[in-house]
Amino acid sequence: MICMRMPARQMAMMLSAFTLATAAPAPLRAADAPMVTIENFAFTPQVLTVKPGTTVTFRNDDDIPHLVVANDNSFRSKALDTGDTYAFTFTKAGDFAYYCGLHPHMQGKIVVAP
Repeated sequence: MICMRMPARQMAMMLSAFTLATAAPAPLRAADAPMVTIENFAFTPQVLTVKPGTTVTFRNDDDIPHLVVANDNSFRSKALDTGDTYAFTFTKAGDFAYYCGLHPHMQGKIVVAP
């Protein structure tokens, strides 16, 4: 059996590559987090499906205020001015219909499924 010694630099590079390959997945970046935008008097997407424990952010891109209100009163935002956001964490499975408290014709739904 032939035994060769690996140079320290090469060993360090191999360990670094192994660490990167076995590291835990990167946390969800804010840009990747589920978001519902409010624009032109509509929620987009109108229906969003997420897993339990997911935080959904609602962002008002309209130039007038809006409110996000759950039909079952499980969540309610303050009045959101242009650029404001509201985040809610959905902890249990179910369908969560919501509407704009100032413009009730604006409606959407969050579906929480395992």
